[in-house]
Amino acid sequence: MNNFEYKNPTKIIFGKESIAKLSKEVPKDAKVLLLYGGGSIKKNGVYEQVKKALAKHEVLEMGGIPPNPEYEVLLKAVELVKSENITFLLAVGGGSVIDGTKFISAAALYEGESAWDMVSSQKPAMQGMPFGSVLTLPATGSEMNAGAVITRKETQEKLALMGPGLFPVFSILDPEVIKSIPQKQIANGLADAFTHVLEQYITYPVDAKLQDRFAEGIMQTLVETAPAILKDGTDYTAAANFMWSCTMALNGLISQGVPSDWAIHMMGHELTAMYGIDHARTLAIICRSHYTYNIEDKKDKLAQLAERVWNVQTGSTEEKAKAAIDHIELFFHSLGIPTKLSEYTDSYEGTAERIAERFNQRGWKGIGERGAITPEGVKEIVKMSY
Repeated sequence: MNNFEYKNPTKIIFGKESIAKLSKEVPKDAKVLLLYGGGSIKKNGVYEQVKKALAKHEVLEMGGIPPNPEYEVLLKAVELVKSENITFLLAVGGGSVIDGTKFISAAALYEGESAWDMVSSQKPAMQGMPFGSVLTLPATGSEMNAGAVITRKETQEKLALMGPGLFPVFSILDPEVIKSIPQKQIANGLADAFTHVLEQYITYPVDAKLQDRFAEGIMQTLVETAPAILKDGTDYTAAANFMWSCTMALNGLISQGVPSDWAIHMMGHELTAMYGIDHARTLAIICRSHYTYNIEDKKDKLAQLAERVWNVQTGSTEEKAKAAIDHIELFFHSLGIPTKLSEYTDSYEGTAERIAERFNQRGWKGIGERGAITPEGVKEIVKMSY
């Protein structure tokens, strides 16, 4: 096991009717900016619960945070924060709203010339305004981590922003909100969380037994819970297990002391930036080709995945590794998620070359847990996903 330091300061408030506890978590003297997306929270009752809980607070609002939070939209919120002397941000939504709020939190204190430099430099965000979240769509784990992904339509870029200044002060997780989520978004959440675990697990062994068991437990829970939550969003037990698994998949715990990959995400982000494909679905597009291309480096952990999550007990290590790749793809298909780029767009020719060139331009000479996947390797992986 590798050395590590771990600190997660986010307070989690989990369970039925927990949104009412907002009034105790937001400072009484705070001037709050409430941030949300397309307005679904006004249809499912969450908005009403939030407003009731904050009835004694001064609250301004800004809706319209888009999926894949967009830089130019977020800048308007930063201007509002400064002009209205906002002191606390509250994200009510899924990962996109929470990610956008993280950017706003850091950008409001950023002293550089352009807030995009804060993102493109890939330097850690060391400070941000205090903010909390009310999670309405489990998927990204953003409610309990210090990372965000921001899109800039002007340049067709989608880049990560990370740093210790981006942890929420608190996050409220009420599984009852899931009953109003469309099935496609639930499927996306399952795929996103599952791939988050894969990125921290399918690397190479370092004998971190507990982290492996944590990761396998999250994946098993997602696989077992998926049919129930897709069938009935009002199944509270399934909803609770789904929501907590998504949070645990990316709150930093399972990545301690082990190598992490994230190449799938780096390639997937480019597909979203280019074609607007849902984030989770870009991950499903890349998964099989990535693991097949890198099977020699990853076969030990792939084989372990096959044994422990899908009970594949016969065959050589390589045969088990290939079985794991098959099972991963079958899991995505069971969620109704296509896994080929050509199933999403007719204009996929040249995509691999464009992504490889972007990586070259950014100076990304090698990605993955060993830094061994060159832009040329990226090109081959993306081509295999057509």
